[in-house]
Amino acid sequence: MKKRIIMAALAAAALSLCSCSDKGSSSSEKADVTTTAAETTAEATTVAETTAETATEQVTAPQKEVGYKGMEAVTADGVSEGEYDITVDSSSTMFRITECRLVVSGGAMTARMTMSGSGYEYLFMGTGEEAGKAPETEYIPAEEEGEVVAFTVPVEALDKEIDCAAFSKKKQQWYDRKLVFRADSLPEGTLSGRSKVTAEELGLADGEYTVEVSLEGGSGKASVQSPAKLTVKDGQATAEIIWSSNKYDYMVVDGEKILPVSVDEFSVFEIPVTEFDGRMDVSADTTAMSTPHEISYTLIFDSETIK
Repeated sequence: MKKRIIMAALAAAALSLCSCSDKGSSSSEKADVTTTAAETTAEATTVAETTAETATEQVTAPQKEVGYKGMEAVTADGVSEGEYDITVDSSSTMFRITECRLVVSGGAMTARMTMSGSGYEYLFMGTGEEAGKAPETEYIPAEEEGEVVAFTVPVEALDKEIDCAAFSKKKQQWYDRKLVFRADSLPEGTLSGRSKVTAEELGLADGEYTVEVSLEGGSGKASVQSPAKLTVKDGQATAEIIWSSNKYDYMVVDGEKILPVSVDEFSVFEIPVTEFDGRMDVSADTTAMSTPHEISYTLIFDSETIK
């Protein structure tokens, strides 16, 4: 829109100049004015297009926070050797990782990240500024996988913000990203010396509290109310989960099928909280589609927000 306005304004200026020069000017002078105006218009158009292109990613892909409160870096010596599927948080929706395989071996970690598309040619583990000064031998090339690409990168630590620059094929420039390889998405028992944070470990006395809860997974359209009501009885915690619709007819938590306590306005469930600060994998069955679908979600209860 701004580009069209600029072009119209400059074109009008050009016509005005031509009109003025008609009064007592030669045809060659009029031609010079017209040419100059056309060149100015073309130059302004080029500037507008370049500015729009440079701004496109910033407009369409705002950077977002990654990781979670209170996370502590986990190095390779704190992870059992093996290969694991792992969740990776990305600070940009334009840099979406659909699958990631973590390999822990010989005191080091690497990850093979499969992207949602093929728009990036190289990665560099650092900032875009650092990438611009580094030799090309330090760039990590894309590995083609059909219509998408993958990158195999070194992982300094889990649960730590890691700088990663991505080189766009189309724009031919580096874009800064931040990644977090989530330790809490690994299978239980993978991390040495770590255990689930429970109500007992937090020293919560029997009673009623509130706690901030976040939801991940699904299509991204569903949500749950936060903070949620938290009840502790005999050292065990349960949370009242209120969904954004009344179309959920059951949940599955830790292998147990749980029915709603209300579906009047919203689907309301009372579920056990098996851990705080980690990723609690649950599923919920929705009847909003033509046929019921059981969808996988993750709930995260933030222990620092308990009141």
